[in-house]
Amino acid sequence: MLDYCIRAAGPDDIDGARAVMLDTVYRDFHTGYVPRWHGDIIDPAAAYLALARHTLLVALDPADGTVVATAALDSRGPVHPPNPRDLAERYPSGRTAQLRRVYVRPAHRRRGLARHLVAGLLAFAATDGGYRAVYLHTDPAVPGAEAFWRSLGKVVHDERDDPGGGQGIVHFELPMER
Repeated sequence: MLDYCIRAAGPDDIDGARAVMLDTVYRDFHTGYVPRWHGDIIDPAAAYLALARHTLLVALDPADGTVVATAALDSRGPVHPPNPRDLAERYPSGRTAQLRRVYVRPAHRRRGLARHLVAGLLAFAATDGGYRAVYLHTDPAVPGAEAFWRSLGKVVHDERDDPGGGQGIVHFELPMER
């Protein structure tokens, strides 16, 4: 990994983080901005900086200091619907650290940034003391996403195995540092 600066985001990082997030949902997910799914992207400061148990990490390009990767954590567990009921019950809000917005600009991928950012989120969750599990979900249609998360955690529900395929989402639990 080059000399990227990885740190907790501050107010000066918000515009750059938002740009990475929006670019990702348009380019990689092909959904664009969907308010019910992406409300935190519009105001990441309120979603991740204003609450003590939430965080947003950023990676800065060593050449120009711009935000090139993001990773966030909040205390909201998966909600039913649209997620399966058993997941909402297994990963309740307040006791679950949910990883979100682990996004790396294409030119900066394959350099270990996502793995470093996730390690920072796991350390944050462990330090909090109130989290009992770390949960996330991913869209396996995004190249590399499913393999990356399988390398870090275990699948707890694969909606592709549900009757009708659910939303096609794969849900994971990651081990928390203790």
